Amino acid sequence: MSAKPTIFLTGATGYVGGTVLARLLNHPERKNFDITVLVRDEAKAQILSTKFGLNTVIGTHQDLDKVASLAEAAHIVFNISNADDEQFTSAILKGLQNRNTKTGDVPILIHTTGSAIVMDDARGAYAGGPETIFDDLDVEKAKAIPPTALHHNVDLLILDADTQGYMRGYLVNPSTVYGAPTHELVVAGITNTHSIQIPVLIQAALARKRAGMVGAGKAIWPAIHVDDTAELFITLFDTILKKPEVAGHGWEGFYNGENGEYTWYQLAKAIGQSLVELGIASDPEPTTFTHEELLKYFPTLEFAYVWGTNCRVRASRARALGWKPKYTTEDLFKSVKPEVETFLRK
Repeated sequence: MSAKPTIFLTGATGYVGGTVLARLLNHPERKNFDITVLVRDEAKAQILSTKFGLNTVIGTHQDLDKVASLAEAAHIVFNISNADDEQFTSAILKGLQNRNTKTGDVPILIHTTGSAIVMDDARGAYAGGPETIFDDLDVEKAKAIPPTALHHNVDLLILDADTQGYMRGYLVNPSTVYGAPTHELVVAGITNTHSIQIPVLIQAALARKRAGMVGAGKAIWPAIHVDDTAELFITLFDTILKKPEVAGHGWEGFYNGENGEYTWYQLAKAIGQSLVELGIASDPEPTTFTHEELLKYFPTLEFAYVWGTNCRVRASRARALGWKPKYTTEDLFKSVKPEVETFLRK
């Protein structure tokens, strides 16, 4: 590896990607990094270039030749923008393969997938038992994940490339990401400040003036604060740079992100309590979304049922690298009211 690692990062203006980028900007070795980001917005690209000293390239995920070229120019690629785009990921892999062929370098891809690769279809009716838990040290359980699982079609492209040996693939697997980032890219108006799962439930609750849930809300999910998520990426990144033999890759390269679990009922109840405290609802108790409401508040019925799934993971591999998440499920529930207030203001 060169003395000045070349880094290509996607998702610079996103909720997680922007928070990871902020960590890289404040990294002790920042002066040694040559960082390039792909962004759509010319105004944001200008700020990232002039204020933050980044190489910026204007483009989209559809600019496949450009993506491949940017990946080829980097020793380390962070893909934090899309877990489901096969063409985009294939372009990144093409670039990494070209780099390997031309230079002999074995480049790195740190790819963001998601814990939904192990979710079920409970529709809120039951809690998944301990036998359903995917510990990221359990390679056989990883290999048993069906190709049809959400995100996993893209994971398999990376795992195949790692097996071929022209790159090393690392799969970061966040769960429900929450919390309001406050880093300098947020202050500069560059990055998104909201995740997906909790805001969808909040917006539905505000519209119906009562918290809602899919089915009985009994299913269980893990959660991870956005700052702890970024810290997981950086812990992995630092290990790859300093002790690459310690960081498993390929099938031994799943890094789950979690620090505690919640039920969908508990989350909905926290939203309901916030609505009562803000004078929007009189009863904090969530009610089950009707079929019509699922169609109204979610893009599709299939998508709506995600909010009733079980998804249980453990981050043993990540913790073994020294990752120490700070925020707990209690912090998840505390984050709900400020998020409700933010959407009220909007």
